[in-house]
Amino acid sequence: MKKDIISKELLKHIARDVARHILGIEIQENMELIDKEFTRIEKRDADLVFKNGDEIIHIEIQNANHARMHLRMHRYLSDMLFEYENLTIKQYLLYIGQAKCSMKNSLTKDDLHYRYAIIDMHTIDCETLLMSDDPSALVLTILCDFKDRDKQTVVNTILKRLRELSDDREYENYLKMVNILSTNRNLENEVKKGADMLSVDIEKTPFYQLGEQRGKQKGQKIGEHKGVLKTAITMIQEFQLSIEQVAQK
Repeated sequence: MKKDIISKELLKHIARDVARHILGIEIQENMELIDKEFTRIEKRDADLVFKNGDEIIHIEIQNANHARMHLRMHRYLSDMLFEYENLTIKQYLLYIGQAKCSMKNSLTKDDLHYRYAIIDMHTIDCETLLMSDDPSALVLTILCDFKDRDKQTVVNTILKRLRELSDDREYENYLKMVNILSTNRNLENEVKKGADMLSVDIEKTPFYQLGEQRGKQKGQKIGEHKGVLKTAITMIQEFQLSIEQVAQK
């Protein structure tokens, strides 16, 4: 997940939802997203770093296993300590990949003892997020453990709730996110089928049909007006009539 293609506001929503629903962290109203680039030998961007009261929360989102991830996370910690030595720093790696998570979550060397938390979305029960009223939390449900639930039923529930909790534009954006994440769980077909079914259901609703009917009526009236205007222009041009004379006719 690349930070440069995600708006800061969306990052803030993701940070809130991941922290609240998955990590169990109580998020304060004055939570501040920190746009931090750590540079020493090479450019390094942490995915999500935010200040929550007297704590710094660092969430790294990983789509694939990385053999030296524990070293990278320790390096992030070292850099953050330079800036926030007096605050408590908590680090989490959110693994959303398809393969089984095999990354180390600790580093022990000589007198150094370091540990961070790995949250594998494979192990999160989808029920935890499925009943959430936060759309971005619902999006993450596609990555969770469905257990013995029917895949299509769960996907349909996710999409239906997203539809209920968002307007048309927001729903399209959330649907794109679900589509992208679904590839990590081989659920592309279920998402497509669910989205198609939901679209058909919406088109059957009385309000949708009434809107379609009114739209057609409005289009018909506009067409009639255009026809009258075109006839009037023809009469003025070909018969050299005045506007008043055309109006009388």
